[in-house]
Amino acid sequence: MPPELTESRASPWPESRSVEASRPHGITGLVLLSVGHFFIDLYSGALGALQPRLVEQMGLSLTQAGILGGLLVFSASLCQPLYGTLSDRYGSRLFTVLAPAVAGLFISCVGVAPNYAVLVLFVLLGGAGIASFHPQASAWVTQGVSTSRGTMMAVFISAGTLGMAFGPTYFSFMLQWLGLDRLWWASVPGLLCSAMLWQALGPPPRPASKGRLMDLGSLRVVWKPLSLLFWCVFIRSIVQVTFAQLLPLYLHRERGFSIPLSNYTLSAYLAFGALGGFLGGRLTDRIGGRKVIMISMLGTVPLLLLFFLTTGWLSILGLLAGGLMLLFTIPVNVVMAQELAPGRTGVVSALMMGFAWGTAGLLFVPLTGRLSETWGMHPVMASLSLFPLIGFALARALPEPGRG
Repeated sequence: MPPELTESRASPWPESRSVEASRPHGITGLVLLSVGHFFIDLYSGALGALQPRLVEQMGLSLTQAGILGGLLVFSASLCQPLYGTLSDRYGSRLFTVLAPAVAGLFISCVGVAPNYAVLVLFVLLGGAGIASFHPQASAWVTQGVSTSRGTMMAVFISAGTLGMAFGPTYFSFMLQWLGLDRLWWASVPGLLCSAMLWQALGPPPRPASKGRLMDLGSLRVVWKPLSLLFWCVFIRSIVQVTFAQLLPLYLHRERGFSIPLSNYTLSAYLAFGALGGFLGGRLTDRIGGRKVIMISMLGTVPLLLLFFLTTGWLSILGLLAGGLMLLFTIPVNVVMAQELAPGRTGVVSALMMGFAWGTAGLLFVPLTGRLSETWGMHPVMASLSLFPLIGFALARALPEPGRG
C-alpha cells in the first residue's frame, strides 16, 4: 500500500537510487533511444502504405482492411501497459533491444502471407515488437531528469514520428523495387538497429517499488487528472490513427492519387506531425501542457476541414498543417502523465502512448472502414475532423501543470 499523501502532485514511490548508474547518460542515451524509436515507428507506419496493394492483390474489402489496421493498433498499443508493468517490475533491457528486430521481421513478411489469416498473424506479431519498445524506452528517456523534460520527450517522440513518416516512403520504394514477395528484405534496418542497441545499451533504470503485476490501484491518488488526460489522448488518437492507417487508401480511391503518391503524401503529413510534436514539447516547457493541448485541439479542426472541403494544393496545405497542429500534444501528454506518477513512468507512458492510441485504433479504424462501405470514405473521414472539439472541452477541465 502506498503511504498517505498530503499533496496531489506528490508521488507514492521514492525515486530509484540506481537511476544515474543504470541509464545512458545525457545526449548519448537520448540519441540511442531516439534512433531505436525511429526504426520501431518506421515499421508501425508501414501497414497504411501497404494497404492499397494488399487490398488489390488479396481482394480485401474495406472492412477487412480496417480490421487489419485495427489489429495492428491492438497488438502494438493495447498491450503496452502490460509491457510497461513488466519493464517496471523486471527491468530487462530486452524489451527495448529486441523490439526493432521483431517488428521489422514480421511487418516486412506480410507480403509472403498466403492468406488473410496468416496476414493477421504477422501483423499481430509485428505489433508485439512495437508494443514492447515504447513503455520502457519512453520512461528511460526522462528518468532522473528534472529540467527540460518536455524538450527531451519531444526529441524522442519526434524521432518516432519521423520514422512513421518515412515508413510509407521506404515501403513504397521497397514495394516498387522488390514486390510483395520479397518485401522481407525491408526488415534489415530493424535487425541492424537491434544489434546496435544490444551493444550500446546497459540495463535500464528500475523503480525502487516494483509493485504488483498490472497494479493500477497505486495510481488512485492521481486518477482524476490522469483520466482526463487519457480521454484527451483518446480523442486525438481517433483522428491520428485512422488517418495513418487509411489516408493512402482514401487518397487512392477518392482523390485518384497513384499508390506511390498516396504514400508520399502520408509521409509528408506525418513528417509535419513530427515537427508539431517537437514544437509542442518546446512550447510545453514555456506555457504548460494544458494550454498546448487546448491550442492543438481547437486549431486542428479548421485545418483538417480545409483538406476535405477543398482540392489541389490548398487541400494538401490544410492536411499538412492539420497534422502539425494535431500532433502538438504527443510529448505533452506523456510528460504530464509522468509528472503525475513519477514512480510508475513505464505504466503511465504506456497508458498515454499505447493504450489510448490502441483503443482508439481498434474501435475506429474498423468502424471507419465499415461505415465507408455504406456512406463512402469522403464523408466518413471528413467527420473525424470534428472530434478534436471534444478534446478541447476535456482539456479545459485539466489542472494547470507545473512547468518543466
